[in-house]
Amino acid sequence: MADYDYDVLVIGAGPGGYVAAIRAAQLGLKTACAEGRETLGGTCLNVGCIPSKAMLHASEYFEAAAGGAMAAMGIKVAPELDLGAMHGQRKDAVKGLTGGIEFLFKKNKVDWLKGYAQFTGKDSVEVAGKAYRAKNIIIATGSSVTPLPGVEVDNDKGVIVDSTGALELAKVPGHMVVIGGGVIGLELGSVWRRLGAKVTVVEFLDQILPGMDGDVRKEANKIFKKQGMDFKLKTKVTGAEVKGKKAVLTLEPAAGGDAETLEADVVLVSIGRRPNTDGLALDKAGLTTNQRGQIETDHDFRTAVDGIWAIGDVVPGPMLAHKAEDEGIACAENIAGLTGIVNHDVIPSVVYTWPEIAGVGLTEEQAVEKAGGEKGDVKVGKFPMLANSRAKTNHEPDGFVKVIADAKSDRVLGVWIIAVPAGTMIAQAAQAMEFGATSEDIAYTCHAHPTHSEAIKEAAMAVTGKPIHI
Repeated sequence: MADYDYDVLVIGAGPGGYVAAIRAAQLGLKTACAEGRETLGGTCLNVGCIPSKAMLHASEYFEAAAGGAMAAMGIKVAPELDLGAMHGQRKDAVKGLTGGIEFLFKKNKVDWLKGYAQFTGKDSVEVAGKAYRAKNIIIATGSSVTPLPGVEVDNDKGVIVDSTGALELAKVPGHMVVIGGGVIGLELGSVWRRLGAKVTVVEFLDQILPGMDGDVRKEANKIFKKQGMDFKLKTKVTGAEVKGKKAVLTLEPAAGGDAETLEADVVLVSIGRRPNTDGLALDKAGLTTNQRGQIETDHDFRTAVDGIWAIGDVVPGPMLAHKAEDEGIACAENIAGLTGIVNHDVIPSVVYTWPEIAGVGLTEEQAVEKAGGEKGDVKVGKFPMLANSRAKTNHEPDGFVKVIADAKSDRVLGVWIIAVPAGTMIAQAAQAMEFGATSEDIAYTCHAHPTHSEAIKEAAMAVTGKPIHI
């Protein structure tokens, strides 16, 4: 071991990287983590998951006051938006949590190598001009915004922005155009809509939220339209020009046709993310990427080069912080000689709009396809939130719970939820599926009353055609 500086060197301190580093250190391995940002936590904590939730939460309060929801419950207020203070509480949340990770590094004796790492060999890297050797290297460099040809992002100007720029807008735009009807676009678009912006979502596909259950996609579209969002589906953006303080977009039908223009105060480009592998000098380690720019690994997160591992957004699978965290723990445990496992069939996903949208497992379409196209091999139970006593009392009628089960075994294959606390509710479904639960198992589990979670019980009961409250 004397030849090595570390047992484990992690490249990247995002949700996957910092968790892997802490777990490796907990297991007695001498560990370092290379990170070039001034703060730990990666995209998620600094400019992604956490700050966006701070703005979502604050904007929900504002809309409840400004839109009459509070008045309907007997709370009369006349809100005034202080956008600077709203941004301030966002920054405070980020500062507190990034500082928390730095504390955890010190507590667990993880060395923070400040700078961006690049390979110099299969067991060596350079960080800020200094060379390090490690017995095991974990690549956890995350992902960044996918650029759109013909559309140049400039966050400093604040006209054409990505998700980072959309969090920093100094004023509420009159009209915001969101390019991409996925999770990030809908979340950030909903923030600025609540604060007073007109929001138009341009999506290339025929429906928003690609990859989610068909019923969820259709219902979500209806809900967002009702809230005031405009949608241009089956539409592609072919160009964008900044004129003064506005942007002019050129749009065309996805299937081809006449072009049109659309003017906006702010354009948010959110068409997805791509793995961060540029600048790592992977070739010097003997590594290559696949056609999607990802690093391929085996079940244990080993790459093609012995001693090099990869987790999170740089490997195939959904680009989700919690997936990266689980992979980080499993990878560290595998390095330590333990058995680290991630069940990639049970990774929940959440859209933090109002109401929230969440799912785990197969969509109905995927379940039918997996059954060879035999719809009779799949059973589905749905329960509307309108019939849930807690949702109704809270004036939260939108949405439903959908349970998808195998017709023969009754095993739950997927659960999809649109409800205000869907992100919290989905944990029950994920845990049930992890233990191989049937819809009957969920249906006969006592749920507290009155709670939103009762809708999961009722949807499970609906699989066999016997819900109580509809």
